[in-house]
Amino acid sequence: MSKQKNSANTQEEKDKKEVEKLRDEKIENYGQVTLDHNSEKSKIHLLTIIGEIEGHDILSSNSKTTKYEHVIPQLAAFEDDESMEGLLVLMQTCGGDVESGLAIAEMIASLSKPSVSLVLGGSHSIGIPIAVSTNYSFIVPSGTMVVHPVRMNGMFIGAPQTYDYFKLIQDRIVGFVSRHSSISKSRMEELMLNTGFLTKDLGTILVGSEAVNEGIIREVGGMKEALAKLHDMIHANAASKDKPSKK
Repeated sequence: MSKQKNSANTQEEKDKKEVEKLRDEKIENYGQVTLDHNSEKSKIHLLTIIGEIEGHDILSSNSKTTKYEHVIPQLAAFEDDESMEGLLVLMQTCGGDVESGLAIAEMIASLSKPSVSLVLGGSHSIGIPIAVSTNYSFIVPSGTMVVHPVRMNGMFIGAPQTYDYFKLIQDRIVGFVSRHSSISKSRMEELMLNTGFLTKDLGTILVGSEAVNEGIIREVGGMKEALAKLHDMIHANAASKDKPSKK
């Protein structure tokens, strides 16, 4: 009996180490992990949007990036997994590829499960639509958001069609943000085209409560507040499912 017990304990320790190894690899490779050791017994998927959001072009290995081809399948798996109850998105991004950022934002906005975002150091440019794509959003007191017009790198044709294309992309961003927050389209465009704030560029920098006052972010808070809000939303979601439907 003693040998069997020792053998079982050894196997349990091996299994635990294997789980911890897979968990560490998931964090290292994808910046994602499952939070399931809380007192609420809730199973939460943690997604981090860090560095530059990478598009179709592969960025330098020296750059911190969030790859949309990693994020989108993980979000699909999260939605498909019945055991997963909520999504927490941590934001620390300088922005990046517009199409990829909007794709991630649309994916998060289409989820059926409760979601909360938390802006840490910053969530600039195309990071703004991702920050507002969740059901509820927070920003830390020192967190920043840079609102500016759409830019394009490389050579492009200086023709009226070029301006129309830029305007189309910008309208998509402004429309998405206004639909998923309290800021109006006109105010969002005003912040984008502000000429009196940045010395060498158009746009506006919002810090902490300023982003809340403008209606982009819902509340100033940190990790404690974000997790507490998500747990409340998870409980409310479960209660609504348990409530018997009226005939």
